[in-house]
Parts: sequence; C-alpha cells; structure tokens
Amino acid sequence: MISAYITTHEGLVPVDTWEDGCWIKVVNPTEKEISLLVERFGVWVEFFTDPLDVDERARFEVDEGNVLILIRSPRREPEEAVIPYITLPIGIILTGHVIITVTLTEVDVLDEFLSGWVRNFDTRTRTRFALQICYRTALRFLRYLKDINRMSSQIEMNLHRSTTNVLLLDLFNLHKSLVFFTTSLRSNSLMVEKFSYSNILEMTDEEHDLYEEMVIENKQALEMANIYTSIIMGMTGTFASIINNNVNVVMKLLTSITILISLPTLIASIYGMNVHLPLQDNPFAFSFIMFCAVAASALGLFILVRWKVL
Repeated sequence: MISAYITTHEGLVPVDTWEDGCWIKVVNPTEKEISLLVERFGVWVEFFTDPLDVDERARFEVDEGNVLILIRSPRREPEEAVIPYITLPIGIILTGHVIITVTLTEVDVLDEFLSGWVRNFDTRTRTRFALQICYRTALRFLRYLKDINRMSSQIEMNLHRSTTNVLLLDLFNLHKSLVFFTTSLRSNSLMVEKFSYSNILEMTDEEHDLYEEMVIENKQALEMANIYTSIIMGMTGTFASIINNNVNVVMKLLTSITILISLPTLIASIYGMNVHLPLQDNPFAFSFIMFCAVAASALGLFILVRWKVL
C-alpha cells in the first residue's frame, strides 16, 4: 500500500501525486508497486525489499545520491500475542525530491506523525524529518521499556503467592521482548553514531542538535534495556525458587491436615469393627469416643504447632 502526504500551512495533508517535498509511506508493497517506485525515483530495488525483512539489521547505504537509513523500531503486539513487544525495521529513503518510508506492517512510530502526536515537522525538510523519525523511535523504545518495567513489577507482586508457572512464562516473554529491544538498540546506536563521521547527511546546526539528542536517547534506552534485562533474569531464578517454596508450604499444610483427620478416623475405625469392644454397652460410649477423637486431633495439632510445622 502506498500513500503520500505533504506538510502545508494546514498541517500534514494527503496528496494524490508524488510531488516534490512529499512523504511517501509504503507499507508491505507488492512487486508491481516496488517496480513503479524504482522506475519513478531511480532507487535500488534493495532499498525497498530490505526493510521488508523482519531480521534486517540497522544500517545505512548510499547510491547515486539516494540514501537508505534502516532503523529498527519497537511495536506493541495485540494482547493475545505471546510476546508483548517486538521490533521491526523501518526503511527511510532520502531522494533528491521526496522522503520514502518502507515498512512490512504499520508501525507505532510513523503513526505518531499521522495522528498529529508529533509537532513541528515538515516533510519538505527531508533530513530533519528523517532525524525526527529516528528520534521518535528512541523515545518509543523508552516508553515501552517503562511499560515492560511496570508489567514486570505487577508480575513480581503476583508471584509472591503463586504456585503455578503461568506468571513465570509471562516473565520469560517479557525477557524475550527485552532481548529484542537490546539487540535493536545496540544496532541502532552503532548506525546512528556513524552519521557523525560519514557525512551522508548535510545537517544544519538545528538538525545537528536534534541528532545529538537522538544519540543521547538511544544510549539511555540501551542502558535501560540492559538494566531491565538483568533484573528480569535475576527475578526468573528467584521466583522459580519462591514458587517451589509455595508449593512445599501447601503440601506441608495438606499433609498436616491429613494427619489431624487420620487420628479421629483411626479411633472411629476401631470402634466400627464387628467384635466385642470396651464400653459398647455404656450409654455414654458415643460421647466418650467423640471426646477421644477430638482430644487426639487437638493433641496432634498441639504437637505440630510446637514443632513449628504449622
């Protein structure tokens, strides 16, 4: 799917033609659409196909004045998904007249620009717009990292009283998301740092300031991802032991209850035999037997409490 937008005095508006200064948004293009774009702008076909590979690493390439910036961006998965967050590549193609973004699916970062969440951007200033996409990507990483930290804290609270592995699996899936984030952020940081000495982008002073902020946010996001990964790895082992301990506590309680119930059951079983028994002709035999059963259970409870079993 191909759509085009341009910034005017009314804001970002869709356009029907690929005019100079517009932003061409390409999502999961067909071979026919790719051929049309390649023919129209004279760009390598790989510039359009590489961002469609979910495992493509962050990098940049230059071909006859056209620049491909490939950056990995986070995406929140639907609630029914096993892994809550993944990363996908975004291809940013800078030509002499337009800026083109290529993605396999809709991504959260680009939706921010379409929804009006991001202000002060202009599709006609292609370098600044590309830097803003990279900057918003770093901020999106930070936002999702905070969400992951909040989710892990909630899981931690529930794990204290859990006796199943469901929450541990949730924690493991969060760890997978953090691994994706860490790998992508490391790749993004290496690619972004190359901007400073590659001179592929001619930046104004204002754009250079934006670039510096982007580098800082990328480093901060990478540090946070590493910290949260270490925390969750430690939590996984710790809470696996806690769950085992919770199961042991439950088993100990059930065993103690079984012992306390077995004592009156033993007495009742003896007096249920079809043989001559003491007190069988006594009118107070039932009361005496019940008293003995309760006393045996009380004595057993006292012993278990004294031994700190309960």
